[in-house]
Amino acid sequence: MKINRLIKYCFVLLLVFAADCAKAQQSDSYVQCEDTCRHIHGIDLSHYQGEVFWEAVGDNSKMAYVYLKATEGSSRIDPTYKKNIELAHRYGLKVGSYHFFRPKADLVQQMENFKSQCRPGDQDLLPMIDIETNGGLGVEEFRDSLFKFLKLVEKEYKQKPLLYTGTNFYNKYLRGKVDGYKLMIAQYSSRIPKLADNRDYDMWQYTAKGRINGINTYVDKSRFMGRHSMREIRFRHH
Repeated sequence: MKINRLIKYCFVLLLVFAADCAKAQQSDSYVQCEDTCRHIHGIDLSHYQGEVFWEAVGDNSKMAYVYLKATEGSSRIDPTYKKNIELAHRYGLKVGSYHFFRPKADLVQQMENFKSQCRPGDQDLLPMIDIETNGGLGVEEFRDSLFKFLKLVEKEYKQKPLLYTGTNFYNKYLRGKVDGYKLMIAQYSSRIPKLADNRDYDMWQYTAKGRINGINTYVDKSRFMGRHSMREIRFRHH
């Protein structure tokens, strides 16, 4: 009798364990989307990821591209950018560079800062502008600052940059105002982002807590949406 009770007890434990695993897998499934879907995936990195073992990253056939933080505002330069862009190319990834936009910082100085790092000869992908803060400005003032900066970027690189922003920020500040630009939308959930104006977008950054061999910290992961593909964000060398 004792043996039978022990067997039943072990069986119950196994069922509980299996249920917990299933829940964890379900809740984390969007983080591991690249293991179960055919979309084109990539990552973005900055100095926050520390040392990156690029040979291991390059061996991951699911990661096709990487966006590297180059600059922020009028003077900040990411200390890992030069090393990372060289090694990312060496190990076979398509590379793009991004600038974190500060709406209240001098626009010309921001452009000069970005230009000093994001050199056309090093780019496989469109330059990306990271738009996450209004800098305490009102909606119209913020938009005026942003669009003036985007014009500077377009003039410098002779192509419109890719814009990165979150769903809520887009809906509040950019809805209906950036139809001519390609978008990467950040929303960290299992639900696909839906923009208030039903705008189509090219890429979805679906987690800030991704894991990948070669990087010891969490990493942002993104993927292309629908039929969108890498060729749409290629850097055009003139």
